[in-house]
Amino acid sequence: MISTLELRHIIESAFLPLSCTCRVNPDGYLSVQIFDQPSGRVDLFVTGISTTELVSSSAICSLVSELRAELQAGRDNLHIKKPISMAS
Repeated sequence: MISTLELRHIIESAFLPLSCTCRVNPDGYLSVQIFDQPSGRVDLFVTGISTTELVSSSAICSLVSELRAELQAGRDNLHIKKPISMAS
């Protein structure tokens, strides 16, 4: 089994040059915050990730892939222009 410290390091390093902070709660759930350090803008914040399943490199890679997809989806949504409705 991988240690909590190693798990945090792997996940946090995967999102460079963005900053990533991982915290493991006493109940074994992980929270991940990915943000732009200079501006402080939070790009993604996910909680409730169970660490019991993160016991192999492939499981950790899958998690990182899912987080990257969520991060990209959030960025894509920022670029969607919605029509402005004119109230009469």
